[in-house]
Amino acid sequence: MTPPSWLWVVFTLVGATGQSMRNAAQKNLTARLGTVGATHIRFLYGLPFGLIALAAVFAAYGELPRLNLVSLAWTTAGATSQVAATALMLAAMRERSFVVVTAYTKTEPVQVALFVVIFLGEHVTPMLAAAVLIATSGVLVMSWPPRRSEEVFSWRPAVLGIVSGSLFAMAAVGFRGGITALDAGFVPAATMTLATALTIQAVFLSIWLFIRQPDVLRGVLAAWRPSLAAGFLGSFASEMWFLAFALQSPARVRTLGLVEILVAGMISRRVFAQTPGFREIIGMVLVVGGIALLFNA
Repeated sequence: MTPPSWLWVVFTLVGATGQSMRNAAQKNLTARLGTVGATHIRFLYGLPFGLIALAAVFAAYGELPRLNLVSLAWTTAGATSQVAATALMLAAMRERSFVVVTAYTKTEPVQVALFVVIFLGEHVTPMLAAAVLIATSGVLVMSWPPRRSEEVFSWRPAVLGIVSGSLFAMAAVGFRGGITALDAGFVPAATMTLATALTIQAVFLSIWLFIRQPDVLRGVLAAWRPSLAAGFLGSFASEMWFLAFALQSPARVRTLGLVEILVAGMISRRVFAQTPGFREIIGMVLVVGGIALLFNA
């Protein structure tokens, strides 16, 4: 049965909300476990939930998609890019606020639009490109700290955040390639790709920490109680993202996913208790305008 054309929108909105909540949970663990340890939380404790989702797919469909070399190569590229992107994002969050770093990483849609043309050969229309640029500009305007803020510009977290966005863009392209290379329906293909990616990430980081930082690995294992929530949120959000990637171009998915910055603002600055400033209003208008244009692109 052909899924409705709007379903990717639902998956994206749910995934963006879950991802923002997971980022907040991970940020609290960074001071305790360090950047790499907090990064590992997302994958190690997300893997059991990814495998549960795969088991549910098997129970529902009676079979699982067969991995092939093309799908495995794309998924591996996406998985390793996501590991590096998450580590850089958390490193930046140690120096700047949650919302500002999220804004840096949300330059990702512009980079995704470029990468899907280069690597996947997907077409980006002028209207879609305009939607990506307008929505991304709105995020940057809305999230940049005002002059009266205690936060000051620093090149290091800016570079870390933007490079993190580049790697997240590469991860989105890799996962889209891995999903479409599987000969299966969108739900089995997305879930198999997620389980494969989480396995690669959990094994890779576990081995790396065992060799290089065994104390951090022990800390990750000891912190299993607070880490389960981050693992579940990460796996759930990723499943939603992957389902969206299975149905729609990553450029469209990641542009709509910019609504995450609104959720990040609620978590970090308690937006509901404040009156939005002029710059925040302008940013919101740009984000909404870009997303509105996206649906007509």
